Amino acid sequence: MTEQILILDFGSQYTQLIARRVRELNIYCEIHPFNKIPEITPAIKGVILSGSPCSVRDVDSPRVDLDLFRNKLPLLGVCYGAQLMAHTLGGEVNASKHREYGRAILNHPEHSLLLDSVSPTTQVWMSHGDTITKIPDNFELIGSTDSVKVAAFKLTGEQTYGIQFHPEVTHSTEGKTILKNFVVDICGCTQNWTSESFVESTIRDLKEKLGDDKVVMALSGGVDSTVAASLVHHAIGKNLYCIFVDNGLLRKDEFESVLHSYQDMGLNIKGVNSKDHFYGLLEGLTDPEAKRKAIGKAFIDIFDQEAHLIEDVKWLGQGTIYPDVIESVSVKGPSATIKSHHNVGGLPDFMKLKIVEPLNTLFKDEVRNVGRALGISDNILKRHPFPGPGLAIRILGDITPEKVAILQEVDAIFINGLKTRGLYDQVWQAGAMLLPVQSVGVMGDERTYERVVALRAVTSVDGMTADWAHLPYDFLADISNEIINRVKGVNRVVYDISSKPPATIEWE
Repeated sequence: MTEQILILDFGSQYTQLIARRVRELNIYCEIHPFNKIPEITPAIKGVILSGSPCSVRDVDSPRVDLDLFRNKLPLLGVCYGAQLMAHTLGGEVNASKHREYGRAILNHPEHSLLLDSVSPTTQVWMSHGDTITKIPDNFELIGSTDSVKVAAFKLTGEQTYGIQFHPEVTHSTEGKTILKNFVVDICGCTQNWTSESFVESTIRDLKEKLGDDKVVMALSGGVDSTVAASLVHHAIGKNLYCIFVDNGLLRKDEFESVLHSYQDMGLNIKGVNSKDHFYGLLEGLTDPEAKRKAIGKAFIDIFDQEAHLIEDVKWLGQGTIYPDVIESVSVKGPSATIKSHHNVGGLPDFMKLKIVEPLNTLFKDEVRNVGRALGISDNILKRHPFPGPGLAIRILGDITPEKVAILQEVDAIFINGLKTRGLYDQVWQAGAMLLPVQSVGVMGDERTYERVVALRAVTSVDGMTADWAHLPYDFLADISNEIINRVKGVNRVVYDISSKPPATIEWE
């Protein structure tokens, strides 16, 4: 039985960050919407109530019955969670005269277990429009700031706490200590959830679940599908059938190099060259969404065809990770603007396969740690994210084999240059875009009219937000010169200095 902390999500932008901080303490936790509370089992050691963009003063604000947890489990309310406690238990919450957002100094002269070992005056991060103006009689005030009197409190005689600030953000300098005090000292968690323990328990569970059944998986060369396949392979060996499809939109020589890496890992894998099929379906398409859908349909058709060549397959393996799961059950509901996806998440019902997703409780950084515990090479684990539709959405306009070949050469020069100069690991994602414009140039004594490419490199933690990577000017100059000299058909190179938001990482 794995100990865990239950995090109830009221729609805060920081909820996933709470989970990440708890996981960093080697304690397993799960996020569930406030209105979809799971069964409270002995494995659950404590509950954290998240923040929210809502106000507890609104009639339709999200609520939860606190009696489900009080005096049964330790309870911590963060921001909205703290206001919900005060509001529903007899206190008062009102709109702040000024929105309280940013750094503040927390003073806590009184001793409390939650703030144990925290400096008497410590920096915390505030982000709220309401404030607690009156606490019920059974509340003990344990922390204040200059502008927020009720910044931290405890309910008398029970392990129920509320804090108005956000300990999960790095601007709360001792926030991790506060969270550790709650989950370890108050909840009693033992901090034994590690990558190695996850590998051991997951392989054991997969053996029990899959038995002698056959599993088919589509691999992309990326971190998630590779680590997921490795776990399943450790559980069932050759009963895992992996398929790696070359859609003609991969990076230069990627099909051969990734296939070789998988074979070195001992995976039972089949490479399928389907370039011509994809090029045929993409011919003449210029709309990004139309290109995505064509690629998705082609992938499904080929994967289905290959899967039918394997007798008695019962399971479909997928590299789904925890943020995907959270999004699908979000308090806010699935995003209305999600782009069509390329992978087997959209497989049709006629395949009639059961799903196995060994990574669906892990964040991206945890997937990489599990991969290291499994002995997977850094060549795969440290690979930059690469879009499922591949170069199709880095070629603006229609797709032709000639354009793909040009962009593959440009991309290879850029990526290899980053690696050679020791810059690759400093960048979250990098690539090149082939633009649907031509420009005038001069090569030797001749006038040219050739293509323009844009280089894109960003720094990020999770891809949700990103800043353009401030690569050295001399590096960009050298790469631009090498591309123009070596790639026939390109005479101009530009560098994208847009951040996300407002731009996105990819151009389509």
